[in-house]
Amino acid sequence: MAKDLHEEFGFAPAHDAPIPYMQRIRDYYVALGYGTPYEWAHYAHVPFQALRKPLSQARVAIVTTAAPYQPDKGDQGPGAAYNAGAKFYTVYSGDTAVDHDTRISHIGYDRKHTTAKDSNTWFPLPLMREFEKAGRFKLAKRFHGAPTNRSQRVTLETDAPEILARCRQDQVDAALLVPT
Repeated sequence: MAKDLHEEFGFAPAHDAPIPYMQRIRDYYVALGYGTPYEWAHYAHVPFQALRKPLSQARVAIVTTAAPYQPDKGDQGPGAAYNAGAKFYTVYSGDTAVDHDTRISHIGYDRKHTTAKDSNTWFPLPLMREFEKAGRFKLAKRFHGAPTNRSQRVTLETDAPEILARCRQDQVDAALLVPT
């Protein structure tokens, strides 16, 4: 009798399949009343700029979609339900030398299959400080928060240029984008 493929080759069982998150988001967008499914921005030709110096000499900024904690906006902790009231609508920046309380309850993520317990998944500032101490790169003096207001036009015409301007002010060579 032939061995089961799961046992013989270490295949995952059939029920252990990737979550179809893109279709779930499309369906969710329609359920929110937008009328049409969400359409992700994607480009046939992606602009790319190679680093002009070794990473160990580069200044790196964090760009996150995590929101600053707002105590007056309801539950925002790990495991909190979706909380649109905790959204932010303008780019913000913060000092990378100090800790910040950022949260992700304003983001529509799959709360059934994941948790928000590990803040390094949405705001890895402490980890980035460790990497800087190890000489992997120089950490920019500020990090930047990118709003998640579901408008590609506002992101492209307002938020992205503002973040770029701030990164240029800080003489940033590369950015770590941490979307949630």
